[in-house]
Amino acid sequence: MSELEEEYRLDYFEENDFVRKECSECGAHFWTRDHDRETCGEPPCETYQFIDDPGFPESYTLEEMREAFLSFFEENDHERIEPYPVAANRWRDDVLLTQASIYDFQPLVTSGQTPPPANPLTISQPCIRMQDIDNVGKTGRHTMAFEMMAHHAFNAREEVGDEYAYSGEVYWKDETVQYCDEFFESMGANLDEIVYIEDPWVGGGNAGPAIEVIYKGAELATLVFMSMEQDPDGEYEMKDGNRYSKMDTYIVDTGYGLERWTWMSQGTPTVYEAVYPDMIAFLKDNAGIDLSEEEEQLVHRASKLAGHMDIDEAEDMEAARDNIADQLDVPTTRLVELLEPLEDIYAIADHCRTLAYMFGDGIVPSNVGTGYLARMVLRRTKRLCDNVGVDAPLDELVDMQAERLDYQNRDTIRDIVRTEGEKYRETLEQGGRKVQRLAKEHAEKGEPIPTEELVELYDSHGIQPDMVEEIAEDFGAKVEVPDDFYSVVASRHDSGQAFEEEQDEDDRLADLPKTERQYYEDQLGTDFEAVVLDVFERDGDGEGEPVYDIVLDQTMFYPEGGGQPADHGTLTTDDKSVQVEDTQIEDGVILHRTDEEIDKGDIVRGQIDVERRRRLMRHHTATHVVIHAARQVLGEHVRQAGAQKGVDSSRIDVRHYDRIDRETKNEIELVANELVMENTTVQQEWPNRHEAEEEYGFDLYQGGIPPGTNIRLIHVAEDVQACGGTHVRRTGDIGTIKILNTERVQDGVERLTFAAGDAAIEATQRTETALADAAEILDVSTEEVPETAERFFEEWKARGKQIDDLKEQLAEARASGGGSGEEVELGDVTAVVQRIDADMEELRATANALAEEGKVAVLGSGADGATFVVAVPDGVEVNAGAVVSELAGKVGGGGGGPADFAQGGGPDGSKLDEALEDAPDVLKQVKNA
Repeated sequence: MSELEEEYRLDYFEENDFVRKECSECGAHFWTRDHDRETCGEPPCETYQFIDDPGFPESYTLEEMREAFLSFFEENDHERIEPYPVAANRWRDDVLLTQASIYDFQPLVTSGQTPPPANPLTISQPCIRMQDIDNVGKTGRHTMAFEMMAHHAFNAREEVGDEYAYSGEVYWKDETVQYCDEFFESMGANLDEIVYIEDPWVGGGNAGPAIEVIYKGAELATLVFMSMEQDPDGEYEMKDGNRYSKMDTYIVDTGYGLERWTWMSQGTPTVYEAVYPDMIAFLKDNAGIDLSEEEEQLVHRASKLAGHMDIDEAEDMEAARDNIADQLDVPTTRLVELLEPLEDIYAIADHCRTLAYMFGDGIVPSNVGTGYLARMVLRRTKRLCDNVGVDAPLDELVDMQAERLDYQNRDTIRDIVRTEGEKYRETLEQGGRKVQRLAKEHAEKGEPIPTEELVELYDSHGIQPDMVEEIAEDFGAKVEVPDDFYSVVASRHDSGQAFEEEQDEDDRLADLPKTERQYYEDQLGTDFEAVVLDVFERDGDGEGEPVYDIVLDQTMFYPEGGGQPADHGTLTTDDKSVQVEDTQIEDGVILHRTDEEIDKGDIVRGQIDVERRRRLMRHHTATHVVIHAARQVLGEHVRQAGAQKGVDSSRIDVRHYDRIDRETKNEIELVANELVMENTTVQQEWPNRHEAEEEYGFDLYQGGIPPGTNIRLIHVAEDVQACGGTHVRRTGDIGTIKILNTERVQDGVERLTFAAGDAAIEATQRTETALADAAEILDVSTEEVPETAERFFEEWKARGKQIDDLKEQLAEARASGGGSGEEVELGDVTAVVQRIDADMEELRATANALAEEGKVAVLGSGADGATFVVAVPDGVEVNAGAVVSELAGKVGGGGGGPADFAQGGGPDGSKLDEALEDAPDVLKQVKNA
């Protein structure tokens, strides 16, 4: 990394007597004031130095440490920013969970499209890193849920002018390292023990020099200087093998681990005792873990070496455990016996905090995205509780963390955990049978159950790998579980787009100005005049007729977007009138699709299809009303998962952890219509993005994430959303809302289909007509239809059962000699060959009755072509499937089945008797085969 060496030669290092060294253990380069230092100080090159010997003179809680950090940077002219949710897909479309403080400002701020909320700024951001899940509990330092304290500065080179939303330099590398030193000094640290390791950063097409800050064996901060972008001709080659060049923007991206700093101040054996002291004590007591003084000492000694248990660093975790046991001079079995229960306890505490963050911020368990990751953590936590003997309800454990984090939706959090626990029990029952089949199959092959199968079992049924091991052991099958199993599972889901990717831009539109959108200025406007700027011919629908995209300087036609269909209407010149059959927008240019062209430069008069537009406006505003009502009834966790507005009906998908039953649907409908009847004003505004986010939170982005410094907000009573659609002026203009149906479209997502205004009346009339027709058919009043239908249904079921009973009695009568079938002797068993022109159900019943008497049954029916059923008693060496296959072939068909029962047939009923005449020979051939 020689090209980068100069990037680390800071004036601050030189002025403060730092020296650059190479670690004698791992080879990393680092800067230190201690000229005699030989190693970088990071495990496994060194052990933790601060356990029982804290790195700061005072002990801090999490809250105290957070305040110390934020206050320090506020005193140094940084503005404090409130933290964002842990669900990063609430404000960006390329990741799911917040994994670092810089995620809050990507991609719009870091790219320079919009200014930051403050510059410079400081924040303490809750984060979740699923890739650390397998390390939690083992290394003593890893937590899946953590807070990244940070300070950020957003710089842009002055020569680029006003191309970006910010310009000039706030501060850069020297000042960043100086701030780090000064904060350590303010905490009372020994600056001679601080090590700054060179560790270039690469991610998402960007890169830059970065520094890991090590103190007494723990990494307490990372200082990233995001300043490069991928470029095949770039000056710098980075560790990913790609070349990079300098960007116009350059950003200070720091991360200080709140938990690590708190741990450093307390010197506890692990970070978990520092972060979760009360919960650790509760869990130990509940699980009956009570260590002797000697055992406590051994655990303390082992804790200082726990850094060797990092799955990302150790090649073999068993070998790493053996190595620690050797250094402690105890048997590995003894060490495992002591540490594994504690490691489970630590992981439970951490996972409960993770779940509190997830559910507190409105994530709903499901089979996709953030919902899947939440479900994965919950199920693993439940299994850990079972392993170590914690019998406290999981919802209570999660609530302990939710209370500490001061979430106001604790009742909903507990309800989610309880509901998800019930679902988990059901899936385990189903999945356990699959594991048994899989174990038996692999045991017979003499092969271990592969990792891919383990991951699939977990993905589909929530079966944990240690459960697979237990079941497989009973069948003699082996299981090979990778140390990073849960990280592998998480990686399948902890990525991907939350929204659709942008389409490629049309080069022909590049020189055209953005269309003036008059539908925002006057949402009720229906006609206008405009100039034709350009006309593009496109291929039609495959029948040879071309279509045309007409670009105007301004328009009232709403282009399809945000789930709202496009406006239709006409464009008229002095010479012609053309139908607008679709309206689309590409890169700010609105395209009016017609089947005839208009000359470039013409002045046109546009006329919107008024009735269509008004129906769409009612439905779009009703969508806001319905999701607001759903949140009022179901809880604040409810968020939009998709929506489609229409002329006759619309639908909205909401994230919710339980089914919406009829009673709840009716309650949502009532709340929605109460808001309609209030006739409140529907308002729009275009505030600054950061001001809007600060005032209303990230629930603004229910239907997607709009670009730009200013965003359009729609206010419907207390509901506020970023929205580009057209709306009515007052909620009363909707008329009425009728929820037509609710259904589950996927686990954790409920769909509400509804109609508004005229469409709601029409839908109600259709329902009433159907009910009236049913009443007429049943010859009762409409009020009596449900009771009458239920009575008819019960009578129908009873008659069906009576018919089944009679068929069974008939079958038994035939089997006992009431029929006229031919009997064929097959050694020790008798076969009955008989034609019964009955349905398949009656044939099967008769065949089974004969088999129960110890006879082979060969039955044929001509009720529908030619049909055969063959039943064979246990222990008789006649293959029913082979017999049916042979007979069915004689009537032009096929069939088969297992050896004891089979059915089949063919279309040629005229050959049925001939086939049955051949049945004795077929039976003898099959028996002797």
